[in-house]
Order: sequence, then structure tokens, then C-alpha cells
Amino acid sequence: MATNGTNSTNGTNGTNGAQKSAHRFDPDFTQAVIDNMGPKTTPRNRQVLGALIRHIHDFSREVELTIDEWMTGVHFINAVGQIYGDSNKTRNEAHRISDVLGLESLVDEIAHKIVSEGELDPTSSSILGPFWSPNAPFRNIGGSIIQDGVPPNGRVTKMWGVITDMTTGKPIPNAVFDIWQASANGKYDFQDPDNQSPNNLRGKFRADNEGRYWFYCLHPTAYSLPQDGPSWDLLTLMDRHPMRPAHIHIMVTHPDFQGCTTQLYPNDDPWLTTDTVFAVKPDLVVDFKPLKGDATATLELEYNVFLAPKGYKGKL
Repeated sequence: MATNGTNSTNGTNGTNGAQKSAHRFDPDFTQAVIDNMGPKTTPRNRQVLGALIRHIHDFSREVELTIDEWMTGVHFINAVGQIYGDSNKTRNEAHRISDVLGLESLVDEIAHKIVSEGELDPTSSSILGPFWSPNAPFRNIGGSIIQDGVPPNGRVTKMWGVITDMTTGKPIPNAVFDIWQASANGKYDFQDPDNQSPNNLRGKFRADNEGRYWFYCLHPTAYSLPQDGPSWDLLTLMDRHPMRPAHIHIMVTHPDFQGCTTQLYPNDDPWLTTDTVFAVKPDLVVDFKPLKGDATATLELEYNVFLAPKGYKGKL
């Protein structure tokens, strides 16, 4: 209880003064907000949302967020929702903002990082990104995902390799190799309906009995994220470029193994070290080589995939 004396020993500041605190801001406020969650909140939701509230409050105190800055953030979140209109249903702006902040890459590493106890590590994962489709068709092994003809400046590549159990070194028969990529103009099929049909440059291939896959695709092309909307405003605010290095998306799965979703990058791409979504890892940088004697392709890419068995934890 505060006193009104001038010689108080309990931390008051004089007549009718409020008790002083060691904190500039109310030290009990954040915990009060967290404790207001009801008894039906699940333990995991309580953990996640409690940590989220705690970090948001700590961030606000650390930078002493102003009312104008807070309101700018509110308008920014509103703009993310507002950009989804009839003409932007496939844009996935919230996903893109998560990417440019590095959040998806961090969550991907938390979810999938495995350090092997043996000589081989599994193929590194990378972000799914906003352009995967569950509707990509199965194609015949040795076929092509180029369905609309080779585009201007397109370079056809024969891609091949073996899908292997990282613990035994044995091939994995019947693994599914799902691939998708942008065209030579830097756009995916549903971004480019005037030039591409649905599922152009997409396909699934089933590895043979020796774990081998092979098919034809394009040498990938670097492209810019859209230079409008909230994600572009955020990049501009941070004085960052919007470029993604050229890449091919792959997702390799088998019922008995932990799947791998990742991206492959040409080793001569100028944007490797400054990828705007922070998704490049050393073992995902590859060498496209000239190919002779193939009437379909001028380049080849060998890429072998290593999967960990279901339940394998590796070194903790």
C-alpha cells in the first residue's frame, strides 16, 4: 500500500504517490493476457499461442512500437486479405510474405532436419512454395512434362537419377517423383493461362524396380516475385530485391520412407546467395551438363535422392 509520507521505505514517490516498479511497463500485463485463455484451450494451442503473445509483447516493448506503426501493421494485414479478389484467387499472398521473412524455410528446417548416424544424410528439404498442385498427373517414365511445346528460350533437359534408402544404400522401387517448374517466362501454368495449359510443366513419375527415374523437363529460369501488393511493399521497405534463383521443385515419396520436398538450383545462377525466400542449401545446387546424342534434349541433369525410413530420427 502506498504511503503519503516523505520518508517512505516501501518504494513510494511522495504524497499520494503510486508505488514504483522495477519495470517501465506493467510487468504483469503479458501473463494476464496469456492466463485469460479458457480451460478448453488444448495444451498445444496454449503453448503456441502463449509463446506468440509473449514474443509479440516483448517485440513491442523492445522497439517501443508507436501507435502509428501498430496501425500500419494492421493496415498491412488487412491488405493481405484484400488483395485476394476474383482475379487473384491463386495469388497466395500470405504464403509469399511468410517466405520473404524466411519463416517457411525455418519451419521447414525444424520439421525435416535429420543428421544421419551413418555416412549418408538424407537429401535436404526446402520450402514447398505456393505453386504445388495435388492434381499433377502421372506420366510414363521417360516422358516429358513439357506439354505445350518448347517455349522461346527454353532448353530441354533430360533429368535422371536413383532414389535410394540412405541407411542401406539400396534403391527404392516404386517411389513417386513429383516435379513442377515455371516456364521460360518465369511463370507457372495457372499464372499464365494465355500461354500454358493446366498441368504444363508438372508431372509425377514412378521409379522402376531399381529406383531409377528419368524424364524431360526445362532448364529452370530465374524469376521475380510479383512487384505489387503487400509482399512487394515489404521487400521495398527492407530494400531487398524480389528475385528467386532458377529452380526445379521436386517431391519424392514412398509409403515406407520419410518424403522429401525440395528445390534444385543451377550452380551458375547469379541469385543463389541472395534468394529472396532463403531456400538455397549447398547440396541442392546442381550442374546441368551438355547432352549429346539425344534428339529431344540438349542438357542433362543427374540428381540422386536419398530418403530416410519412416521413424528414423538420426542424431538428436
